[in-house]
Amino acid sequence: MDVRRADERYPGGEPEAGIESWHAFSFGPHYDPGNLRFGAVIACNEERLAPGAGFGEHPHSHTEIVTWVVEGELTHRDSTGRETKVRPGDVQHLSAAAGVRHVERNDGSSPLTFIQMWLAPREPGGEPSYEIIPGIADSTPYAVPEAGAMLHIRRLSPGERTAVPDGAFVYVHVVRGAVRLGEEELGAGDSARITDARGLEAVGASSAELLMWEMS
Repeated sequence: MDVRRADERYPGGEPEAGIESWHAFSFGPHYDPGNLRFGAVIACNEERLAPGAGFGEHPHSHTEIVTWVVEGELTHRDSTGRETKVRPGDVQHLSAAAGVRHVERNDGSSPLTFIQMWLAPREPGGEPSYEIIPGIADSTPYAVPEAGAMLHIRRLSPGERTAVPDGAFVYVHVVRGAVRLGEEELGAGDSARITDARGLEAVGASSAELLMWEMS
């Protein structure tokens, strides 16, 4: 288990434009050849947008993009003509495939924070697709078969236990609160990269929310 702390992430964004970003993997100008990916995960970005701030239209290709809103409301528009509002508890999945362009903005009156995770597909190309699952439950894993991955969301009360998925690669990101994972305690923004996970549990050290990727 390789634990990475929140303050080890690479800073980014444009603070003067109301955009603050924290990157868990090599990203943009922060090139680190030793931190390019884990399993299928190639990016885990925490984005904080002030009211009225956002990312103008930009392209993606050959990437599975999964977004989890922590607080606020995310406005998403893409070149397939879709426009949606993504709220806390929703899972948004944009499969960029051979190419798509999109806009992400905070059109609301309160701050927006979201976690965006990029996964590498098993096969390049194909037609872009989009899906939003509103209010996903803890007991409902979300599959991204294009990347051979499954997302598990867990919301824990203090002392509550949950199994970490067994798998060749498991990536755990703490959204909020604190958890004990084996001998380690992880707080908000911390993550763990687990290889050959077997019989591991996460325990709420406080009320907490976790995102766990199970990957083959």
